[in-house]
This record gives sequence, structure tokens and C-alpha cells, in this order.
Amino acid sequence: MKKFFAMMLALAMVLSLAACGGGDSGSSAPADSGQSQPADSGSSDGGAQPSGDETYNISVILKTTASEYWSYVVAGAEAYGKENPNVTVNVKGATSETAYDEQLNMIETDMNNADIDGYVIAPLQADMVTTIISGQTKPIVAVDTDIDAPEVLSFVGTGNEAAGKLGGEAAANLAKERGWTEIKCIEICGVQGDSTNEARKAGYKAGIEAAGGTFLEDETQYANAEANQAVACMEAIMQNHPEGIAVICANNDDMAMAAARTAAGNPAYENTVFLGFDGIQSACQSILNGEETMSVCQQGYNMGYESVASVVRALQGEKLDEFVDAGATIVDPSNAQARLEELQGYLA
Repeated sequence: MKKFFAMMLALAMVLSLAACGGGDSGSSAPADSGQSQPADSGSSDGGAQPSGDETYNISVILKTTASEYWSYVVAGAEAYGKENPNVTVNVKGATSETAYDEQLNMIETDMNNADIDGYVIAPLQADMVTTIISGQTKPIVAVDTDIDAPEVLSFVGTGNEAAGKLGGEAAANLAKERGWTEIKCIEICGVQGDSTNEARKAGYKAGIEAAGGTFLEDETQYANAEANQAVACMEAIMQNHPEGIAVICANNDDMAMAAARTAAGNPAYENTVFLGFDGIQSACQSILNGEETMSVCQQGYNMGYESVASVVRALQGEKLDEFVDAGATIVDPSNAQARLEELQGYLA
């Protein structure tokens, strides 16, 4: 009987050792299981870099796609995808720059989409977007307008206040050359409270005042970044100032062109400087036609391209600069034709 129990004990030990050996020999299987490091290399755990054939799906959500300026941002973002076949770039935007809920729904939907690897966002309401993206661990890059949130790794855009100041000074100096002795300026603004709009406004004010002019801030007109509303604003300005105003500046070119067309034929505004912002094709043509006078030119195409490239670099483990300044220049009759041809090439 004792021999029987001894034999049984020995058999059990053999079986136990066999089971342990089987687990070790199959150790490669658990390494490929769901327990492994996720593919999102934007994490800061020091993991291995993805291989060159890694594929990425990038969501680009813009303020709108229904304007010429934003079409250049779209073109730049999509160009990165065309040049890098392993990167899928999906661009969308609200129907207008006041369609707040529409854009917020887009952002919320994409934040919950497990197939998306990273995000580029141009927020209409940055404070609301901050709430939606809270806790997101995938890379986020802001474009055109910054988002004050720790989840945002970088902001790609124009230094709007500095660019506005550049435009304001240039407009005031040109107004002096045109014979204005009182350099007064009224702005037709975009969306009230929008951070980009407010930065440009502050820049215009600083530029006008630096050149010895007066920025009539109390007479600011808000047109929600839309040309048709800018027409009504310009009509109100002409009614309030039949004597004319030296400088009319606007938050974008669409509004500046609308204001210039509205004032056409009014002798008091014949020498008014109409200053826009963006430097888009239609603005260049308007400048060449003697309508809009000048524009602060920002690089929308480059901003779209660089914002997607930044998300990909973050996914590959690179640390991004907090701010990438795309730069700004002044477009006037001396260089409007060259700028026009450059922009035509982007959309060809």
C-alpha cells in the first residue's frame, strides 16, 4: 500500500513539472496578447519607436471649410497625407464660424473614436473644447487658435497680435501718404470673444497707436467673420462718419473686401485704407483691382501641413515645441500678383 502511494506521489510530481515546462515554452503567445504596449507611441513611457511602415489615422477638425482661407489649411493638411501614404488625414469643419454646437459634436464624436490616432483642432470655442478633450491621451495639436489645455501638445499658427500690429502700422503709414491728417481707425471684427479675433484686434490697436493714430475701440463693429454682415457694418460706419475714416481694418479678407465694395463711390472714403487679414486669392485680386488696399498674410497651407506633421511626430515619440509660428507678411499692390500665383499653386 505504501508502495502504491509512493508511486502516485511520484506521478503527480512528474505531471506538475510537465505543466510548468509547457507554460515556459509557450511564453511568446502572451507577449502578443492584449496585455502588450498599445500602438499609440505618443505615450511618454520610453517605448520603442514605431517602424517606418506604421500607419496613422489623423482627425483634422477646423472652424469651417466654407471659406477660401480655410481651403488652404485643408489643402496643406491633405497634402501631408498624399505625401505620406501611411497617414490617413480626415478633414472636416463646421458650416460656419458660429456653428458652435456642430463643431463640438464633431470633436466629441472623434474623441470617442478608437480608430483615430491623433487630432488637429481649430476651435470655435476653445474653453468648451478644453472640457471635451479633458483626459485624452492621444496627441492633440491646435491650429490657427490655441487651446489652453494640458492635453494640447503644440499650437501651430500665426502670432496674431504681432501680425495685427504689423498690419496696423503699415495701414496707418499708408494713410498718411494718402493725405490723411487724422489717422482714425475702426475695426470690423469677427466673432466677439474669439481669442484669435481679440488678439488681432489688440494688434491692430497697437499698430495704429504706434504710428500715431487713434483706434476707435468704442466703435468696433462685429460681423461674425461674414462678408454680408460686414456690409451692414460699413454702412453704419459711413452713416456715423460722413467725413470719412482713414483706416478700416477687418478680422479677415472677406469682411475687408465687403467693406471696400460698400464704400466704393463714396468720395469721403476714396483714400481710405482697407486692411484685411489672411492674404487669400480673392484678396490679392481685390488689391490688384484697387479695392481692398492691403492684407496681413498668414500661411494657411503651411499651418495645415505642419499641424498634421506635428501629430505624426508626437506619435513617433518626439517632443513638440509648444508654439510653431507660421509667420506673417504684408500683401499690397507691390507683391499681390506673386502671392496670387503662389496660392493658385496650392489648390491646383
